[in-house]
Amino acid sequence: MQLLKDRIIKDGVVKPGNILKVDSFLNHQMDIAFINELGKEFKRLFADKPINKVLTIEASGIGIACITAQYFNVPVVFAKKAQSVNLDGDMYTTKVESFTHKKVYDVILSSKFLGPEDHVLIIDDFLANGCALLGLIDIVQKSGATIEGAGIVIEKGFQEGGAKIREMGINLKSLAIVEEMSDDSLTFRADEE
Repeated sequence: MQLLKDRIIKDGVVKPGNILKVDSFLNHQMDIAFINELGKEFKRLFADKPINKVLTIEASGIGIACITAQYFNVPVVFAKKAQSVNLDGDMYTTKVESFTHKKVYDVILSSKFLGPEDHVLIIDDFLANGCALLGLIDIVQKSGATIEGAGIVIEKGFQEGGAKIREMGINLKSLAIVEEMSDDSLTFRADEE
């Protein structure tokens, strides 16, 4: 998606350790008009799927998932990274290691929001090593729901996450795939669509 690639080049910052900061428009301060275009693109990419739920993980994926879900006219469900007093009943749980935070989270989703009748589109902002996405896939599988696809805004193609997910047979669509990055340049994979 050229719009996204242009924005990453213009406003993204590469930090040591293969960190790509896009917090000025995507996952800290959110440019809603821009994210609206991302949501439209996810709708186009998955328009032929019978999606009735959009699933993400807190926190950075929530805004993107909400805007995407409006195009499918379906609810968003998000997995939480911490137990809270208002979570009750049966839960699906899995462990997820955060690439950016270097921390392992127990990820939790109430079973009343996801079940065998659901057709799920997973949405997230980044895909690096694939830990968050694998955790969400695990939750969907535990629920008995059907994974219709996974939509990622930015995939780091030089890390193994995307390959792992595709090898599982998941319909993975990334709006921009960064093949290489250094302090002063980014190289993107050519669009597949």
